[in-house]
Parts: sequence; structure tokens; C-alpha cells
Amino acid sequence: MMQKTTCFDVFAQCSDAVHNGELIESVSANDKEFHFQNWFQTRLSVLGLNFEGSGRNTYPDFSLVKFTEGYEIKGLAWPGRERDYDSNSQVPTGEHNGRHIFYVFGRYPADLKPYADQENGRKQYPVVDLVICHGDFLNADHNYIHKNKSVKGFGTYGDIMIRDRKMYVAPTPFALTQGTTGMMTLIIPEGFGEDDRFQEVGRLIRTEAATLVAGYTFDLRTNELKAEKIPNPRAGTQHHFVAYRLKTQSNKPVSMSTAKPTVVDLLDVAIGDDE
Repeated sequence: MMQKTTCFDVFAQCSDAVHNGELIESVSANDKEFHFQNWFQTRLSVLGLNFEGSGRNTYPDFSLVKFTEGYEIKGLAWPGRERDYDSNSQVPTGEHNGRHIFYVFGRYPADLKPYADQENGRKQYPVVDLVICHGDFLNADHNYIHKNKSVKGFGTYGDIMIRDRKMYVAPTPFALTQGTTGMMTLIIPEGFGEDDRFQEVGRLIRTEAATLVAGYTFDLRTNELKAEKIPNPRAGTQHHFVAYRLKTQSNKPVSMSTAKPTVVDLLDVAIGDDE
């Protein structure tokens, strides 16, 4: 039985907002994190969907009250870093605390000068393209629990603590798929739900890897990080997804990218975090 889901209404509202020219607006000149999140919050408010308050270090960004669903927001400057993103608090997943989690990826122009609001001095951002995807499309493991740990006794005097604060870097739907650039697309698991307003524009399959990273070790003497891998008992298992758009939108097909997404190690590059 297909479950009741808000993702179709949320996607339709986002699409209408883009079509009607509803711009993202920065909170301040230094704001780089919450502008797209605020834009999405307005979409939930228009729909009358109650949600628990969002804020820094909250996951997901929006937890709905009457529905066991949540939305995690990722704003990406374009052109720029768009093939992967940083997740500072939680590994991507399709389920968290009993809620289905959807990820909202919105791209906006990196050069914002033409959209400066002269009246209040804030920059305004048009949405270039948007993908709302169920978290299982990024990672179908629901069992991993994120925790930050620490060890004590480091340093000459043995009174320094090393904190293991994990950051996950995952590919975006724009890297995983073809046919989503410049478009608005909804990607959900096969059989998750249907809506008469929508047309199917693609069938997508993600296949589980042969091995899993079960742990890692770091040698403080050599600065070498080693992964501990184990065989995946579900290796080769396929997860099926469907790409949708509104019937009033383009039927440009969506497919999996033929190139395997490569996550770039940016530890030695000075960059700012995306949302």
C-alpha cells in the first residue's frame, strides 16, 4: 500500500515558486547558509505544513509535525562545487528517527550582482534548478548512528583531547544523474507514491557496493588514514527509483550518469562550506 506523502505537494509548491519568480533572499551581506533554507521554509508555510523549528546543528532542517517526514536543505552555488556536498552532522539517509527524509538540492547563480536588491541591500538569488530526492537515493542504510567521539592524553603533557568530528562528503543528484541540469525533478523510491498531476520521466537504479567501510584508523605519526572494509552481504542488491515532474513541465528524460561519481578530497583546499 502506498503511503501518504507530502513530497508531491512540496515539489509542486517549489516549482510554482520558481515559475512565479520567487527569489531566494539573503538575510544579510554575510549570510551564506540560511538563504535557501528560508526560501524553502516559505514553501512549507504556504502549504500550511507545520514543522519543528529549524536551526544550526538540527537534522533534518525541517521535521514535519503531522507527517512522519522531514526535509534536509542543500543550497549550491552554480557554477561552483556542485558534484558533491559536505554533511557535517549526519550521513545521508532515507530514514531518521522514524521519519522519511527528503533532500532538497537547489542551485543558484554564483555571480549575484545582477540580482542585488538596491532597496534593502540584500542579494537575491533565482533558483537555477532543483532536485528533491528521497534520502535512500543517496544512501539506503538506515542502521548507522552518527556519533562524535574523543580520546584524551595527547600532547607532551598528556592533557590534550583529540575530538573525532566526522564530516561526510556525498555526491549530489546532479552528479548521479543525467537530465536534471536546468530542470526541476522529484526522485522517490519505486512504489512510494503517485499523484495525477505528475508524469514519470525516468527509472533509476542504484546498486549496492561489493564492500562496506566498517571502520578506520588514523596514525598520528604518519598522518595516514586507513579504511577497514568488509564484504557487503547485500552486494549487488538493486534499489529502484522513479523520477517525476509535473505534467506542465518538460518531459526531458532522467537517467543515471554513465560516469561513476567521484568525491573530491578537498581537505587541503581552502573552501567555504555549502549548506
